[in-house]
Amino acid sequence: MLTTRFVDGAPNWIDVGTPDIDAAGSFYGSLFGWRFRSAGPDAGGYGFFQLDGRTVAGGMRTGPGQGPPAWTVYFRSEDARATAEAAEQARGSVLFPPTDVMGEGHMAVLADRAGVPFGIWQPGMTEGVDAAGEPGALRWVELYTPDVAAAAAFYHRVLGLETSAGRPGGTYTCVNPAGAGQDAVFGGMVPLADAPDEADAYWLPYFEVEDTDAVVERARRLGGTVRAPAVTVAGVGRVAKLADPYGARFAVIKSEVSGP
Repeated sequence: MLTTRFVDGAPNWIDVGTPDIDAAGSFYGSLFGWRFRSAGPDAGGYGFFQLDGRTVAGGMRTGPGQGPPAWTVYFRSEDARATAEAAEQARGSVLFPPTDVMGEGHMAVLADRAGVPFGIWQPGMTEGVDAAGEPGALRWVELYTPDVAAAAAFYHRVLGLETSAGRPGGTYTCVNPAGAGQDAVFGGMVPLADAPDEADAYWLPYFEVEDTDAVVERARRLGGTVRAPAVTVAGVGRVAKLADPYGARFAVIKSEVSGP
């Protein structure tokens, strides 16, 4: 599961790009209880979503030409530059080159072989988010991809990630950091052919909630979209797929104790 005991290859940051960060802050504040705090005048409009004073995500206003509104999942890297080079060697691409972020760390945005964007965060003064795996925080990430085997090979080469079968007879593939084993599984990979509610390849973040159905209804009232209604997955929990009013996709989950 996701925790703040970050290891290389595991998600350690997440942020949303949106055309209206104030309105997005209002949406997620009403949905999860987050408060948006600007990172200051030198941060280019970037800021932090906080829950009870702890940072759970980042966000910034994006303009034309910067892609559609979306959540980006960042994975911990010991060396952002080396990871970017590894992505290119594995037939991925560098969308935003490794850059120092005011001494807080180095970030980059890469894309895998299927063109799916993902981020890299090399910690400096900031290790990552302050909370994970609890209500209002990131709980799980899921890659929808046209070719699970190719994706598994790419992320193993670039981030050292290891994969394992999710359920006997199923096509779900679990993902964990190198050498960390099943207890460190933080996400999964799903073939697009098995996901009729998904039209393209991307990383989908799941946020833990205390009541999935209540959050779904609240998202609808706030102008969000219910992309897949709440459903109970045995051994995992009650999940639903949503989008904010600008189209940034995410999911929510009320986990079972033994779930991901």
